[in-house]
Amino acid sequence: MSDRPAAGGRTRLTRLLRPLAYVVLPAEVVLAVLVVGGVRVPAAVGAVGETLVLGLLLAEGVAYRGLRRRGFSRREALAELVPEPVLRLTGHELRLMGSLGRWVARRPHGVAGADGVFPHARDQAALMYGFAFVCVVETVGMSYLLAGLPTLHAVVLVLDAYTVLFVLGLHAASATRPHTLGGDVVRLRQAAHVDVRVPLDRIAAVRHESRFSHEKADGELNLAVGSQTSVTIELTGPVDVPRLFGAPRPVTVLRVHADDPREFVRALTRARTAPSTTQGPPPRA
Repeated sequence: MSDRPAAGGRTRLTRLLRPLAYVVLPAEVVLAVLVVGGVRVPAAVGAVGETLVLGLLLAEGVAYRGLRRRGFSRREALAELVPEPVLRLTGHELRLMGSLGRWVARRPHGVAGADGVFPHARDQAALMYGFAFVCVVETVGMSYLLAGLPTLHAVVLVLDAYTVLFVLGLHAASATRPHTLGGDVVRLRQAAHVDVRVPLDRIAAVRHESRFSHEKADGELNLAVGSQTSVTIELTGPVDVPRLFGAPRPVTVLRVHADDPREFVRALTRARTAPSTTQGPPPRA
């Protein structure tokens, strides 16, 4: 019998580290903002702050190794030390930045072994490129206005540059994460924050239906691209599509978009109605 604790069972050290992180890390952020803003911070205060952060990181490392030795997976160990919303938000940002590399290299995500691949980013491209261009213009303008304030100029430049990368990353995530159909599952995605696998036997109906306005309703999820959806999928029972920070969201109606919605509907219909490949018992002689 394994002595591995159930996920969520914390040691005294892990119970202490999480509330400590809620205090130390925001204080460090405030301290950094004060320094960047030109406020003179006593050297002793800065030294104490850096010492606390370093000590927290070392303690987190020790706790992580301890959890791994007790049988926790990497994700479970991180979940014990870091709040799930923080993990999810960090993962989302990393996926966006990784999508930029995939986009440049033309390497779509999750398409290996798929029976059908259905892109869905085409109709938002002009909007996203336009938004990125506006952000670039704003970056140039702010650089000119803040030329005489080097510290503030550097901070704003970093934020503006990240905003441009974020906008391009949103489009890159959509372009490199198409809907896919494989085996008995259809995988529906939107950018880097929605990725839901729906068993084909859970689909009650699928149809081509263009919509440009969507009202929020319980049990319905609209994955609009360029403010439109073109395929409606009704389910026989709910599937869970967690929100960005992990809150459950049971869904029985999914509206998505595809560059070629009619082909997507035809492929789903064929897959749903295809005869089972499971072999029954041999006929009696």
